[in-house]
This record gives sequence, structure tokens and C-alpha cells, in this order.
Amino acid sequence: MHFLTPATFDASTERNMPGTELFGEEERKEVMDVLSTGVLFRYNHDAQRKGQWKAKEFEAEIARFTGAKHALAVSSGSTAVSAMLAACGVGYGDHVIVPPFTFVATIEAVLMAGAIPVFAEIDETLCLSAEGIRNAVTPKTKAVLLVHMCGAAADLDGIMAACNEKNVMLIEDTAQALGATYRGKHLGLFGKMGSFSFDFFKIATCGEGGVIITDDEQLIKSAEYLSDHGHNHEGDNRGMEQHPIMGTNFRIGEINAAIGLAQSRKLARMVAAQRAHKA
Repeated sequence: MHFLTPATFDASTERNMPGTELFGEEERKEVMDVLSTGVLFRYNHDAQRKGQWKAKEFEAEIARFTGAKHALAVSSGSTAVSAMLAACGVGYGDHVIVPPFTFVATIEAVLMAGAIPVFAEIDETLCLSAEGIRNAVTPKTKAVLLVHMCGAAADLDGIMAACNEKNVMLIEDTAQALGATYRGKHLGLFGKMGSFSFDFFKIATCGEGGVIITDDEQLIKSAEYLSDHGHNHEGDNRGMEQHPIMGTNFRIGEINAAIGLAQSRKLARMVAAQRAHKA
């Protein structure tokens, strides 16, 4: 593992790397900010945390980078997909079209929602094909869970046309493709919601973590409530908060978010290095 300072970082010195190869003083500084307050929890404890809100800053940085109106950091890319499915109303008995070529977490999230994964054909992009989606739609199809494989975009023109034609929603599992764009727009912004993974082996990492993006305010609120046992995060007394919905614990911790924040500030350089190596 190579630890590079900003002064030594450039595309020519970097390998085809995960974000761990770029751990340096920036990550240490953000983590020490958290440790200096002792507040490892992302919510509340306003006075004790002394203005340190790493999860919120992490979310803001990803929103800025992608151009999304809203972002929510959670505990993993896998829980991000589960939160998206729940926020979009996917549940028991619904059919969700998925690719047969993907990491298993995509399928697990559908099953955990009580829904049924329906496999469709992929094309030369290694992602779902528009024709495959058309052929896989059933009367119970609620959504297409599109995975952008290996950092590359799917045929979004064709897929969006197929989803509109069949009246099914599009949700993007963009775990492997943070920074990729399609016709100048970041992946993850074409469907109702999109998600990224920040696990140990991704282009940017916080050890374990994920981020959901969307332009829909209500969907991001639903995902936020769901990710913290239904808390609505209003007021300064956690024990007195309302719980509009039931939820579970998909929260990210402040230390993970601190690392993600430092890494996300390097994304432009990371993506440039990856593209240079591919070229």
C-alpha cells in the first residue's frame, strides 16, 4: 500500500488503485477531528462535537461532485441498495429486474425486501440490456435495479425508454462506477435513486460505507428515516424525536464518514488517473 501526499500525487505515479493507496494526512486529519471530540455518532451531541459533522460534510461533497440535489451516507453500498428499494416502495411479492452478472449484494437486497429478483439479459456493456428488460417484465414488475458494472455505464437511453414504455421505475446500483458519466450526467441520477459503495476495494473508500443520491427530497427523507430506526431527526432531543416510519440501523459512523470525506475530495484526481491508465 502506498501513502501519497498531495505533493506526490499525479496520474503518472498512480496504479489502477483503490482509494486506500491514497491514504495520507488528509484522512488522518479528518479522523483526528472526530477523535478530538469523542463523538462517533453522526446525529445529535451538538455542543460536544464542536462543529464537527463529518457525515453531513461527506454527503455534501458527494452531492457537489455528482450534481445531485440530495445525498445520504449509510453503512455500506449494500445497505444503500436496501434503503433505496424501501424508499421507492419495493416490497413483498414485487418483481425487480436485475442483471445475472453482478455482485451478489444486488440480489440480496431484493430478497431482503421480500421481493423477487427476475434476471434479464445483459449486453456488450456488461450491464442490463433494454431488450432484456422488455422481455423480463411481468405484471408484477415494480422496478429495474440497474447495475453499472466495472465502472462503465449501461445503455441508459435504451433502458430509460424501456422503463417508460413498460411503466416501471429505474433504480441505479452504481457501487462500482462513482465518477462515471453518461452524456455528461453522473450515473446514479438517471433513475429514482442511485447508490455508491465506499468499501475497502472501491476507487474511493472509507473502509465500510455507502452513499445514496437523488433529486427527490421525499425519497431521501424516507431513506434517512429508514436508515435510523425511523427517527425524523427534528429537534435536539433524540429520545423525543418522532418516528414517521419503521426502520433499522443503516447508519454510517463519524470515523468512517471522516475518511470518506477526505477521499471524496480526491475524486477528481482519482478518476483522472483511472482514465489515463485505461487510455
